[in-house]
Amino acid sequence: MNFFNQLYLTVFNRFKGRYKQKANSIALFYTSVLQVALLFLGGVFFIKFLEQMKVVVMSSTNTWVLFIMTALFIHFKNWVNYSGRKRRVLNAKLSSKKDLGYSLFIHFKNWVNYSGRKRRVLNAKLSSKKDLGYSLFILMALPIAIIALSVLFYKAV
Repeated sequence: MNFFNQLYLTVFNRFKGRYKQKANSIALFYTSVLQVALLFLGGVFFIKFLEQMKVVVMSSTNTWVLFIMTALFIHFKNWVNYSGRKRRVLNAKLSSKKDLGYSLFIHFKNWVNYSGRKRRVLNAKLSSKKDLGYSLFILMALPIAIIALSVLFYKAV
């Protein structure tokens, strides 16, 4: 199970109590926005890198069209993955596991620092949890911070 699956289920479980029928839509939208924001950050990085190298790959209009098409594809892919059987399977996998109580900071620190066998052991521990225990502030601030970082990076160079 990858990071986005765990994040989707965390958001879904957070909002399932308050918004029973809209929890799936909220989690789907959140996961899609986060993935599109990461795509935007990577795109801005490569655009600025290629501008400094004085390489013209495609025009600005074509780049935005490609970004929008990719964003729609990401949202459609997430909609197909998380609206049916896969969500029930992921939820069933995580419902029988105990909560280890890791924070988001520890998760990223360990993911960056460990490689090889240690990373596989850490991933096995993280995938055996029901809820990663993200705070609501972190969940809402993550996509906003990624988009803000992209805009700052675009304006800085």
